[in-house]
Amino acid sequence: MDLAERLDSIQKRIQAACARAGRDPGSVTLLAVSKGMPPELIRAAADQGLVLFGENKVQEAKIKISLCPGRLRWHMIGHLQSNKCRDAVHFFQMIESVDSLSLATEIDKCAHKMAKTMPLLLEVNVAGESSKFGYKPDQLLSELNDINALKHIEIHGLMTIAPWSPEPEKVRPVFRKLRELKEKCEAILGAPLPHLSMGMSGDFEVAVEEGSTIVRIGTSLFGARAQVKKAFQPQSQNEEVG
Repeated sequence: MDLAERLDSIQKRIQAACARAGRDPGSVTLLAVSKGMPPELIRAAADQGLVLFGENKVQEAKIKISLCPGRLRWHMIGHLQSNKCRDAVHFFQMIESVDSLSLATEIDKCAHKMAKTMPLLLEVNVAGESSKFGYKPDQLLSELNDINALKHIEIHGLMTIAPWSPEPEKVRPVFRKLRELKEKCEAILGAPLPHLSMGMSGDFEVAVEEGSTIVRIGTSLFGARAQVKKAFQPQSQNEEVG
């Protein structure tokens, strides 16, 4: 399948998942995970109507964003180091991977210097995997008010990366727990949090059924990164990529 066909398939699967859950398909946003993808492919995806893209590394994003249409929106979805906060606040419309009060504080300082307010999601390591970043649920609840007190950030919801499984149904409890944690956060804050960013290529349908509002999809949309890289690589040093 080409890009248009893959996108159409994903959108139909999202619509079917929404129908099963009694949700409006318009309540789910497809975020195209563009890490490792060349600007040419991002522009092709934009031509198909996609406007939201996610990058894992600030340095890579800085280069690509300037080479892509200005109408596109960008989310930081990878682990963010404090020394990259200034660029992240400048280049991204949202940071989805805030996993500590210290990081939120640094983002707040940078946003203050730029006279802007930075939307963010709090990343939660629901499954407690040692290989992944993210808040422990109890720690998140204990620091939530302190983060919310920062004047130049806005908490828009929660994000998680579920453990990989060949059977998506096995990670349903992870998505359900994040939704329940969001409800606890809303009770503490006394205000609604609009977003749950959860679900990737292998499990996004289950995530939608459990309430995801942002699904982060890369491989199912663009294909395997190694293949994409090879396809866009010049065959010789003198050959340009058109």
